[in-house]
Order: sequence, then structure tokens, then C-alpha cells
Amino acid sequence: MSGFGTTPGDDPLQTAVWRLRSRACWADAAALLRPDTPASALQRAALLVERCLHTEQGWEEAEDGLRTAEALAHSDEERGAAACERGQLAYAATLHTVRDRADEARAALGRATALIPPGAPGRALLDFRRGLLAENLTLSPQAARAAYRRAHAGATAHSDPLLLSFTWRHLAGLALRDGELAEARHGFTESLRIREELGYLVGTAPALVSLADAEVEPEASRLREEARRLFRLLGGVPTWLARELAPPAPPAATA
Repeated sequence: MSGFGTTPGDDPLQTAVWRLRSRACWADAAALLRPDTPASALQRAALLVERCLHTEQGWEEAEDGLRTAEALAHSDEERGAAACERGQLAYAATLHTVRDRADEARAALGRATALIPPGAPGRALLDFRRGLLAENLTLSPQAARAAYRRAHAGATAHSDPLLLSFTWRHLAGLALRDGELAEARHGFTESLRIREELGYLVGTAPALVSLADAEVEPEASRLREEARRLFRLLGGVPTWLARELAPPAPPAATA
């Protein structure tokens, strides 16, 4: 979820990985990385886990990648980062009803919390994922909001614009749920702006749909149509967006 290859001065490999990742080519991006160091193995595993969340495919490859990253991890932060990815994979499997792995997700993120100290670069991503768990599995919006705010502060401190695009969007989603339209619209607008500036194409359609939910017509319809165009361009990824972009059902016939 955190960005690689998104800032000037990155090496050509990271730039190539970012470009593939941002266009939903996670397997191709992972293939560029040799899992022979803790950092490269973790990055490769993270790409494969992200593919599962967006496509609902590639679960075995992600498991294999995670086992390699876990085997190579030596420091507490490396082990914590691998546990964070383990928790995300279990969360994705539960969210997509592949298999209920909610307990595994909680345990893995708990291990990561014990290993990654507050203020460390990986802590913001961990806090964000704890927010996802609270919002979507535990159904605790208050806990989710607190975790997202910690993640937002951490992403700001460590200059991680991609993660900021996620924290803006999810905080705005909670605001929309509470009827705070102005706050929601601001957060969704910021999320979309960052993703467009980064060229994060696979995340742009979801950002457009979220902003549409906080807008009025005709702007809402325009945003959703743009999201449909990008969704088709990427071959129907992310898969879960199909439900959001389905055309409204025709009115029932009356006698």
C-alpha cells in the first residue's frame, strides 16, 4: 500500500515496478524483483498480496511470497513488516469470503504492532490496516477512525503520499457515513488529487466513485462514468468495484 518508485531519484528498477503496479500488473512487477534480500522479498510479497485484494486471485503465489519474506526477515522491523503483510492477506481472504481468516488477521497485525515501534516508517501502514480490520470486519467505526488518524499522521510525517490517499479516502468514508458531507467531499477530493498526481491508475476509479457518492448530479454521474471507463481499461480491476459501478436496476413494471 505504501509507495515505491513514486518520487524523483528512484532507481530504474523501482520506477519500473511502480509503473507496472499502478497499472494493475502486480505479477509482472513482482517478477522484476529477486527475493534474495529481506527488503526485496518483502516488497515482492506485498505486491502479490495487493493483487489478491484487487483481483481475488493469486492466493497461493502470495502465500509462497510471504513464506519467503518471513524466512528472510531477521530484525524486529522486518519480522513486523512480514507479519503486517500476513495480516493483510488474511484480511483480504476474509473480506472476499474466500475463507474466514479474521482471527489470523488480528493475530498477525497484533504481532506486527509488538514488533514495529511507534514512529517507525512501517507503523503508519500497520495503523491503516488495523483501521481496515476495525471498519470492515469488527464493524467498529470509532476504532477505525482512530487508527486511520494515526496512519494519516504517520504518512504525513514520513512523506508517503500514496498511503495518504488511502487515509484521506477512508476517513472521508466515515465522515460520509456520519452525514458530514463537506468533510467527506474534501477528503475524497484530496485522495483523488494525490492518485492522479502519482499516476496511480488502479486506484483512480475507486477514488472517483467515492467522490461521486458525496457529490450531487450531474457531477456524480460524470464521475461514475469516468470511473467506468478506467475500470474497463484495466480489465475489471479492482473486482469489488463492479458492484459500485453496476447500472441502476430498471423500475419494476406496473399494471
